[in-house]
Amino acid sequence: MAQSTGNFATNLPVLDGSNWARWCIQMKAIFGYQDVAKIVEYGFPILEEGTTETEKTEYKQSKRKDCKALCLIHQAVDNAHFEKIAGSTTSKEAWEGLEKHYAGAAQLKKIRLQTMRKQYELMQMDECEKISEFFTRIITQTNVMKSCGEKIEDAKIVEKILRTVTPRFDHVVVAMEESGKVERMKVEEL
Repeated sequence: MAQSTGNFATNLPVLDGSNWARWCIQMKAIFGYQDVAKIVEYGFPILEEGTTETEKTEYKQSKRKDCKALCLIHQAVDNAHFEKIAGSTTSKEAWEGLEKHYAGAAQLKKIRLQTMRKQYELMQMDECEKISEFFTRIITQTNVMKSCGEKIEDAKIVEKILRTVTPRFDHVVVAMEESGKVERMKVEEL
């Protein structure tokens, strides 16, 4: 959905269940631009009896910002997520509801990452496997791990490949290690 605010037009990202981390970052940036980030994070104070006109004016402005933030959240979620937050009366309540839902997903992601790390550690080149097939397996595994938040440097991947190729590549491994370039080598160069 396109939105235009002054000279700034943006397509709001849509939370669809598979993009929480990215969506969250993008929405925080939008909240900052729209000057509603504090309202979403901290909420706003409730108006009490005996308040001054200044406090009433501030409350009205805060309430307007909250409505703006809640509207942004409503526009940036798919139907399934909208149903989860439809009963929320403030942007803070809606945001916290989504965060609570995805806290479990973050735990699941950590467990999944641990499993992938173990699989990565145990990867070895098979005797009948072509080197290009082994590279593809390693790169596929590291890409999946990176998508879950793992930080893997190219040098570590290169070392892993050199350590786990079959003995028929030992002469190549020795030559590469003696060249002294392994620490700075990119996977593509290998």
